[in-house]
Amino acid sequence: MNLYLLPILAIVVGVIIALLIKKQKNIGTKLLLSFSGAFLLSLTFFELLPEVYEHLDGRTTGLLIMCGILLQIILEFFSQGAEHGHVHHNEETTKFPWLLFISLCIHSFLEGFPIHEHNHMVYGVLIHKIPIAALIRAFLFQSKFSTLQITAFLVLFAAMTPLGTFISNHAEIHSHDITMINAIVIGIFLHISTTILFESTEGHKFNFSKLISIILGAGIAYLI
Repeated sequence: MNLYLLPILAIVVGVIIALLIKKQKNIGTKLLLSFSGAFLLSLTFFELLPEVYEHLDGRTTGLLIMCGILLQIILEFFSQGAEHGHVHHNEETTKFPWLLFISLCIHSFLEGFPIHEHNHMVYGVLIHKIPIAALIRAFLFQSKFSTLQITAFLVLFAAMTPLGTFISNHAEIHSHDITMINAIVIGIFLHISTTILFESTEGHKFNFSKLISIILGAGIAYLI
């Protein structure tokens, strides 16, 4: 049951964080984003990548990973990078951001596929979604959208990852096909996490803090 509840809990925690920091630019959210990028990238290398290579040949795996990277680039063309913390706010906007919503839902749906019993990818997705949810919630509440629209956005967004997990674990899909989807998701994770880690930051103090966050994220992922 935790496989389905933890990604939803991540959205709830992210919303609470956004409520606490309100409109202020909070360095804690940026550091959490860096930690989540390192944590997700490390789990991808330590757990998901070896699992996929065990069931697919190297050439096919490489092709599917590249497809995942390209898919994420296409999704970010519509979401403008919200998957790794780039949410652009426009106070004059009253039109609901359907492209952002659909892109985020596709991304969240796919990242649910590698989550199954006895693996730790659920924690990688959990940590990844918390800062993203906080930034998305801040964007939505600063825009001129109705409470119903905002609630529907967050509820459906929260449901996508558990839906992907449920389908991968219970639907009548051949395990080979699930592995191929997982390889695509590796490409998505690689693109998102490396974008987070290699983004430039301002101030040497924050750079050092970001370095510590990255080391902690990688270290904890290895230990679990």
